[in-house]
Amino acid sequence: MTRYKKAPEVIANLSPEEFHVTQRGGTERPGTGKHLHNKEPGIYVDIVSGEPLFASSHKYDSGCGWPSFTKPIEPAHVEEFEDRSLGMIRTEVRSKHGDSHLGHVFPDGPLHRGGLRYCINSAALRFIHRDDMEAEGYGDYLDQVEDVE
Repeated sequence: MTRYKKAPEVIANLSPEEFHVTQRGGTERPGTGKHLHNKEPGIYVDIVSGEPLFASSHKYDSGCGWPSFTKPIEPAHVEEFEDRSLGMIRTEVRSKHGDSHLGHVFPDGPLHRGGLRYCINSAALRFIHRDDMEAEGYGDYLDQVEDVE
């Protein structure tokens, strides 16, 4: 069984933006994230711990400026917390093992796909292409990755 953890050596190698987002609860500027327009098949993992979070087959273009997903690939790896910052009430999304701030979840996603929109910072994610998933230890999730257009 794979063990995911928050490792100091990984934290030390994060870019300033990745550190700001994952460790300080920051947000990247809308429309700037490297994964926003990615349409390749694969999975997105926590950049800190490597725990699998989202699949390309659950990604969609919400028009919000950040990658959006309808559900986590592994719900046990995603924790939700009330966020009262910025004068509003939102639901923050964090990775369980890496304790990385990922973004927020909102109840305005596609109704036919569950109605949720996980609005996630690219800076918190590492993308693993379907062709590399087996070699990188994520073969158990291949059945959740479909071709996307």
